[in-house]
Amino acid sequence: MITKPTELDVEALREQFPIFRRTVRGKRLIYLDSAATSQKPQCVIDAEREFYERYNANVHRGAYLIAEEATTAYEAAREKVAKFINAPSKDCIVFTRGTTEAINLVAYSWGWANLREGDEILLTEMEHHSNIVPWQLIAERTGAKIKVVPITDDGLLDMEAFDRLLTERVKIVAVTHVSNVLGTINPVQEICRKAHEVGAVVLVDGAQAAPHLPVDVQAIDCDFYALSGHKMCGPTGSGALYGRKELLEAMPPFLGGGEMIRTVTFERTTFNDVPYKFEAGTPAIAQAIGLGAAVDYLTKIGMERIRAHEVELVAYALEKLREVDSIAIYGAAPPEQRGGVIAFNIGDIHPHDLATFLDAHGICIRAGHHCAQPLMRRLGVAATARASFYLYNTPDEIDALVEALHQAAKFFGR
Repeated sequence: MITKPTELDVEALREQFPIFRRTVRGKRLIYLDSAATSQKPQCVIDAEREFYERYNANVHRGAYLIAEEATTAYEAAREKVAKFINAPSKDCIVFTRGTTEAINLVAYSWGWANLREGDEILLTEMEHHSNIVPWQLIAERTGAKIKVVPITDDGLLDMEAFDRLLTERVKIVAVTHVSNVLGTINPVQEICRKAHEVGAVVLVDGAQAAPHLPVDVQAIDCDFYALSGHKMCGPTGSGALYGRKELLEAMPPFLGGGEMIRTVTFERTTFNDVPYKFEAGTPAIAQAIGLGAAVDYLTKIGMERIRAHEVELVAYALEKLREVDSIAIYGAAPPEQRGGVIAFNIGDIHPHDLATFLDAHGICIRAGHHCAQPLMRRLGVAATARASFYLYNTPDEIDALVEALHQAAKFFGR
């Protein structure tokens, strides 16, 4: 018997986030921009502060107590991230500054070693720039070509086109798990299975998925999975790359110096084991420890409960937003098949004007191209407004957003 996840006590959760105690322009803060970055619970803030106050030291090489404590906490965070996404080993987890750096690591290290002239890199039309530009840069250096899977008019990945484009010339497929504009949840498990049948490896951009729904990299069967800590209640400057150990071991280092070496002479350098081979210099220790605390926080709440809460929020938001005159909502996936992201425009009101109007009401949304200019061109717009939700948002906040949008439509004469 499948039991329904218990509902979140959102008001109790909000008490754990110090930022929600403040007001903005004399109004309570309504934060609907978690797709850009999430807010941080007190436990994450405390974890970083405790590191600096009690055991601030460099990791791995210190022979004194606080260095040992720092190393233990840092490596414990790696273990937590591994368990959070069900990686087979903590050795498969490379700490990075976020998803962008993780994708660049794969593009430069794996791409430089494996891509040749005439090879193909398969991307999708809904990718974030961070999953486009690194591949363009490596394609220019290797002679590989980029192919792009289009989306349907409903904002879903065109899987028939994917099947046509997926040939033996494709060496890597790089795909977002959840679109940061449309909210579309892509069938990454199916994509991995099909890619592996032609001998391609798959990188999944999990920036918008790992914070919001259960992720199991072994079930997905991806070769690489990238995530950002700051989008999942963790610190900025924190993130991780999961990679199959055999792939990581075969890849050359991304950066040189510090912890990534084993021996150095002027004639030759030998490199450390993975994951340390990819962690040059002093790492972001406090941020990694903070990310570990964020993983503990989300795990205690339960990712199934967070996902169920967001599905309900998105369903309610879509229903209420459709009441706004002249609104265009991008992406037609039902709530069960989309993340907590809704992009929209109202008539010809510029998204930045709309965001500024909402700010006067204490409501924070994102406006712009959302680092997805190719997708904007496919949608036929230069920019959109975007509301995004997380575990700490409530239906009352959606009501406030919709009421403010009604007022904006009247104010701008729409």
